Amino acid sequence: MPEIEEIGGGLSRLERIGAHSHIRGLGLNPDMTAKDVGDGLVGQKRAREAAGLVVQMAREGRLSGKAVLLAGPPGTGKTAVAVGIARELGEDVPFIQISGAEVYSAERKKTEVLTEAMRKAIGVRLREVKKVYEGEVTKLDIKMGSSPLNPFVRTPQSAEIELKTEEESKKLRVGPRVAQQLADQGVAEGDVIMIDAETGRVSRMGRAEGAAGFDVSGSKVVPRPTGAVLKDREFVYTMTLDDLDQMVASRRGGALFSLFFGAPPEREIDPEVRAAVDKQVKEWVEEKRGEIIPGVLFIDDVHLMDIEALSFLSRAMEGELVPIIVMATNRGVTKIRGTDLTAPFGMPLDLLDRLVVITTEKYSPEEIDQIIRIRAREEDVKLEDGAVRALRELGAERSLRYATQILSIAGVRARAGGREAVTEEDVRVVAEKFSDLKGAVEHLKRYEREMLE
Repeated sequence: MPEIEEIGGGLSRLERIGAHSHIRGLGLNPDMTAKDVGDGLVGQKRAREAAGLVVQMAREGRLSGKAVLLAGPPGTGKTAVAVGIARELGEDVPFIQISGAEVYSAERKKTEVLTEAMRKAIGVRLREVKKVYEGEVTKLDIKMGSSPLNPFVRTPQSAEIELKTEEESKKLRVGPRVAQQLADQGVAEGDVIMIDAETGRVSRMGRAEGAAGFDVSGSKVVPRPTGAVLKDREFVYTMTLDDLDQMVASRRGGALFSLFFGAPPEREIDPEVRAAVDKQVKEWVEEKRGEIIPGVLFIDDVHLMDIEALSFLSRAMEGELVPIIVMATNRGVTKIRGTDLTAPFGMPLDLLDRLVVITTEKYSPEEIDQIIRIRAREEDVKLEDGAVRALRELGAERSLRYATQILSIAGVRARAGGREAVTEEDVRVVAEKFSDLKGAVEHLKRYEREMLE
């Protein structure tokens, strides 16, 4: 079971701007046509509309045994479309991204890496009804005593607590484990808490509205609960198949041996464990306690996978519990890794027959202009018109990725100079200091003899 996250206090949220953090979906109209600009995506209308049909097929359960291949030149939004597919499917839909090169490890088999990635991309939403004690703490008395491990240390031995809702009040006597949680979490009179009647786990929900006393912890203010103190409450939480695999595997042994004798932990999950998890999940679904959430496994640079890994992937696609597999490549006709055979996208023809192929194209200058403005808003960088024009020219002449990188660095230069907005001069100066791929290759050829081999 996953740990229960407590509300109130805690650390501040870590914010990070990623390359695709601005994407909210595929930007489609109700009739499945693509908007010019929508959900953070620009252009690539044909690819986005095709991806929208893939999403609809997944919702209707008609994508079994199939996968999607995004093919196009570098920097044409293949990963962006894959992220958009995951966003369209829902907020809690797992999205796992790997590179084709990640399946190679000196410690684990290629098939194990791929299997783990696929199971991480399949969510299981569980619904469980539990009896809980919930209410505002009106009285709290924690009894202290000597620790059984060290008589000179005093620890909570028991506690008497009174919980109150809008309708009733109830007094409870709890044992040392619950008392310890009450002390560790700093529960005080006026707090709203919830105690699992079966496991004894305590969750501090916040500070009750109008509670007497002064709260120095800055806890979230919550209303006093209503109804009975002891009640049935439904809990909904989502885990992945890999989470369940790890839990079952840890219970089947190996942990104590590693603890006492120093043996390394098991690196691969036994197939019997996964079979047991699949059986349990199917039972939950049949009992209406669980729901399977197929996520998205995005494999970038799929051409880096060899014939063995691609063959395993082709067979795995026919399984019953598989995610939506989206692959991407920027290769044309090239060798299949591990063979002397050439094929489109470096993939076997029997695997290509199972794929629906979505192609992407280079962005127009107008689309590059819109993408730059979106990225500037996402990174909170103000641009003057001249800076936008210069970045658009760099994106068209060199690459969109290069232009967005220059955008971020030019923002740093502008702030260092005390300017609120990036100027055209900032862009030009930064572009002179940082080479694109073509410029780096020309530099390498110029000093080829001086370079170390």
